[in-house]
Amino acid sequence: MTLRSFLFVPGDSEKKLGKGQAAGADALILDLEDAVAPARKALARDLVAAYLAAHGGAGPQLWVRINPLDEGGVADLAGIVRPGLDGIMIPKIDGPADVLRLGHYLDVLESRDGLSPGSVRILPVATETARAPLKIGHFADHVMPRLYGLTWGAEDLSTALGASTNRDETGSFAFTYRMARSLCLMAAKAAGVEAVETLYSDFRDADGLAASCAAAAREGFTGRIAIHPGQVAGINRAFSPSDEEVAHARRVLAAFAAEPDVGTVGLDGMMLDIPHLKQAQRVLARHESQPGERRPEVGLSRSGAGAGDPGAAA
Repeated sequence: MTLRSFLFVPGDSEKKLGKGQAAGADALILDLEDAVAPARKALARDLVAAYLAAHGGAGPQLWVRINPLDEGGVADLAGIVRPGLDGIMIPKIDGPADVLRLGHYLDVLESRDGLSPGSVRILPVATETARAPLKIGHFADHVMPRLYGLTWGAEDLSTALGASTNRDETGSFAFTYRMARSLCLMAAKAAGVEAVETLYSDFRDADGLAASCAAAAREGFTGRIAIHPGQVAGINRAFSPSDEEVAHARRVLAAFAAEPDVGTVGLDGMMLDIPHLKQAQRVLARHESQPGERRPEVGLSRSGAGAGDPGAAA
């Protein structure tokens, strides 16, 4: 399943936890890290564990952002790896070694509680330390069946770099942070996993969110983090292929299926070749894999493209 929207919910707020289920997000990220004051970490851990027990398996997927492994993250895992947990977001990693370490902990904890081996997925925030962007390409060098995707963040990275801001004079991300974003996108594709766009901080700016999401989807990101329930519908819309895109993709597949022995076909006055076929297959794979969408007519066999392609839906 390709998840379009991940909604952050503070783990120490029963009120916000209660509202999260109805927000329409594909996944909730129950936060034990930055949204929770140090004095409330233990309370948040208990509330999140209870929420997983009550709501896991129904509605959106339930993920938890733990604290960094050496700053309370191991205790978080011991408390919340239970039935109902779909995934872990791990912040402030230095590289793949931290994710491999997390995977070993999950192996043990799944065994402890009778969870299916490998059922808990991992989404690292892979650019939040000075070392992390330099190592992000190495995710492609490791076999990580748990790895759902990679996402990035600019706030903690600017702190790690001692920057006064992560923005340039126009208000856009400065070059360093745009570079981190591009590295995240390329590393995810190289590793064959999903690329998840970072949050859009102004939750009142619906037009800006829509434009930013459209740009991210064009570039190859397949989902986005939300910080407010009001952002969810716009994110889901932006990262779902439109009816027109799906219809066109089906026509492309039909055109190639009608002439199986050729490498190029004509459609609407345009000559299409194998890259166009692969793109159409990816559009239909995304359409099929999203929550509530199951359309078995999607064909992915021509020219060996499809689910095994790094750009196809995981």
